[in-house]
Amino acid sequence: MLIVAPGLFISISTRATIQEQPHEKDAIGYRTAVSNDSVAQLQRKLKRGEIKLEYSEDGGYLKSVLKALQVPVSSQGLVFSKTSFQLHHISPKNPRAIYFNDDVYVGWVRGGDVLEIAAVDPNLGGVFYLLEQRKDASPRFVRNDECLQCHASNNTKGIPGFVVRSIFPDERGYGIASLGSRVTDHTSPFNERWGGWFVTGTHGAARHLGNALFDEKTNYDKLNLDAGANVTSLEKRVDLTGYASTHSDIVALMVLEHQTQMHNLITKLNYETRLALSYQETMRKALGEPNEGLSDSTKRRIQRAADELLKYMLMANEARLEAPISGTSGFAKEFATSGPRDGRGRSLRELDLNHRLFRYPCSFLIYSSAFNALPQPALDYLYRRLWLVLSNQDTGKDFASLSKEDRQAILEILRETKSNLPDYFRK
Repeated sequence: MLIVAPGLFISISTRATIQEQPHEKDAIGYRTAVSNDSVAQLQRKLKRGEIKLEYSEDGGYLKSVLKALQVPVSSQGLVFSKTSFQLHHISPKNPRAIYFNDDVYVGWVRGGDVLEIAAVDPNLGGVFYLLEQRKDASPRFVRNDECLQCHASNNTKGIPGFVVRSIFPDERGYGIASLGSRVTDHTSPFNERWGGWFVTGTHGAARHLGNALFDEKTNYDKLNLDAGANVTSLEKRVDLTGYASTHSDIVALMVLEHQTQMHNLITKLNYETRLALSYQETMRKALGEPNEGLSDSTKRRIQRAADELLKYMLMANEARLEAPISGTSGFAKEFATSGPRDGRGRSLRELDLNHRLFRYPCSFLIYSSAFNALPQPALDYLYRRLWLVLSNQDTGKDFASLSKEDRQAILEILRETKSNLPDYFRK
């Protein structure tokens, strides 16, 4: 299922079973811990009367929530697959709209009963909320852990997280099972992305699965996707009356794909470190040993998760773009101008969009509160590995796509814009 609440709203996710649920462990305490994500903070402000949400007849609380959470309208993506618990409202004629910033995702369905919101808590990962779409003197965000049925699965790295999926939708928006589906991110081939989504923007001769419907007779090896390519207006495809935007910007969708899995990997490293430390403490207590230093098994568990995050963060295995990409909503400019810059005006939020996603291939989520909240043993190892790569001491195949110039630029930008870097980054 998918999208928020019984399945987040970031795309289409099928329920997956995993052998263990890390968030259920005492060391994590997902269901009992007090959340401090952006939505929880907003709810506390609402309760104290410091802020008020405005209701409108066409969009309910949507625009007011986006403003309160500082989520740009230009980030809108439109997904028409029936992958939310509000599936009876969703179709190619009535797509679900998704909006996001660096730590919040908002899902809205025209005619739907609730807003679906997911936020990134620095210690818990994805936390899911519903807001009823009816005028109320005291609107309230209600946490809904039922979303974990889909949003704590193999598709989210086994932790409470997020997923963008690409399917083959029929004319009603249901996925055609025989054609399968894929979780997509910056490593995904362009021609596998955005099935079940509307996509606005230009991308040359490259083809994606967006803006298209399929049937059981579809031959995957003979797909003709020309009709859905380089679409700059949805006016003749769907009536978007009442939506906050008329776009489903291709650049926004690319950033969305990247950051969902980046969020998941940060949370995975957080969980793995805390669980490893907890297990080590329990075992040493049982053996009557002092809990001093990290055991080899604890180190290995932390290092595996950190290495996975580092490769993704530095855009290893990124699918090369075949042609320049251009969006339609202004998202690219808005996104690029909102981050910290060094003395030469460079930023990790600068986009390339000719051959790759970012001009400087290092994820902007290195600045996020979730990254900064990683347990110290994880940060110690991760920063050391990052330093070795950026200083050209690690030239292994995992980072072969990073040129010497890339590494130097990223290192210089981080030195001036990232707080709390170890002293050896200054050498």
